[in-house]
Amino acid sequence: MSRRVVITGGATGLGARMAERFAELGDRVAVCDADRKSLDDFAEANPSIMVRVADVRDEAAMDAFLGEVEAEWGGADVVCANAGIGGPAGRIEDIGYQDWQDTVAVSLFGSYLTCRWAARVMRAQGSGVLILTSSTAGQWGLPHRTPYSAAKWGVIGLMKTLAMELGPAGVRVNAICPGAVEGERMERVLANEAAVSGRDIEEVRRKFTSVSSMGTWVTSDDIAETVLWLASDAAARVSGQAIAIDGHTETSRS
Repeated sequence: MSRRVVITGGATGLGARMAERFAELGDRVAVCDADRKSLDDFAEANPSIMVRVADVRDEAAMDAFLGEVEAEWGGADVVCANAGIGGPAGRIEDIGYQDWQDTVAVSLFGSYLTCRWAARVMRAQGSGVLILTSSTAGQWGLPHRTPYSAAKWGVIGLMKTLAMELGPAGVRVNAICPGAVEGERMERVLANEAAVSGRDIEEVRRKFTSVSSMGTWVTSDDIAETVLWLASDAAARVSGQAIAIDGHTETSRS
């Protein structure tokens, strides 16, 4: 049976790949994103997927998007609270308050708005899977990326609590914790960290993989396949877990 799947931050990167994989399996998929240009490009390549412009920090915009999904489908079987931004790089005393607020607002407050809706509809239907995107930075911490790490730790706390609240209703809640995912977004992160630390960008690149036991980058397919498994019956008794897809991080970068 076709599942009803909602993904935030779905126009690019991990969210886009998740959406494509669910759609390939025949599921009905709806994504939102704040980046209209990226969303238009994604829609052109994926005409079967519902796409809407919505900033996850904007309560009214999220209510409109999720309300439309509910009116169209009657609920949702899988919700991926995936939207997030990398935020600034620098020592905490050099990070502006607005940059801090923006980073936390997208990853944590946006997850709250998404989960608030998902909890209501899934509790009512007595089933559902809720998957939040955290990070290995939400398990270890990450020097020079305090707002990002704090937000991702917050996502873990949100997930753990919702697993407790929604478990009795038959709803499973988990978080994925990607490591260093190759792609355009990571290239921007590498450039920012190189600028802040004064290191050569290739040195920073090597540092990102050197802290992993497997010493490799993670791909968007690695993440998407884990999400598909968490959403499947094969993971029917998996809830309340923060699952790292990172080649096993041994220590935090410094």
